[in-house]
Amino acid sequence: MALTPSTMKELGSPAPDFALPEPAKGNAVVRLSDFADAPALLVVFLCNHCPYVKHIAEGLAALARDAQARGVAVVGINANDPVSHPDDAPERMVEEVAARGYTFPYLFDATQEVARAYEAACTPDFFLYDRDRKLVYRGQMDDSRPGNGKPVTGADLRAAIDAVLEGRPVSPHQVPSVGCNIKWRTS
Repeated sequence: MALTPSTMKELGSPAPDFALPEPAKGNAVVRLSDFADAPALLVVFLCNHCPYVKHIAEGLAALARDAQARGVAVVGINANDPVSHPDDAPERMVEEVAARGYTFPYLFDATQEVARAYEAACTPDFFLYDRDRKLVYRGQMDDSRPGNGKPVTGADLRAAIDAVLEGRPVSPHQVPSVGCNIKWRTS
């Protein structure tokens, strides 16, 4: 497995706009503006096949449910090329939502323009925005990785969410997420 780290986009950057289909909901379009009233927004770039995503999927589903119960908007985005990686095709995303119990919209970025705008590099890649949709956290969910024996807790991301919801600054000590690279289209 080739390890790719997050780009660690500049904190304070505004959330790039998006309008993407949600395969599990008949391709209804979900927009950034749909979450305007949420006190925070978590954007997660993920896919179906990546062993790093599979490793955290159950923990991510739990973290998302907890965050959503507190008013945080959560959205997942799959930008992988389904031609080179058919397991990440939209119809397989529908299966993934059901299998993992994701309660957040899991969107498909067919053009990969949204992933580029967010400077997403890997799966999973996490971006947490405050009420003003300024980037306050980008980095790992926690320090668990496939095979390292550490439990999936979501500690780093949970601490950042807590800080935003409590009106405290998010710790500037942020460790890049790592995972499979986004499977960019070659043509």
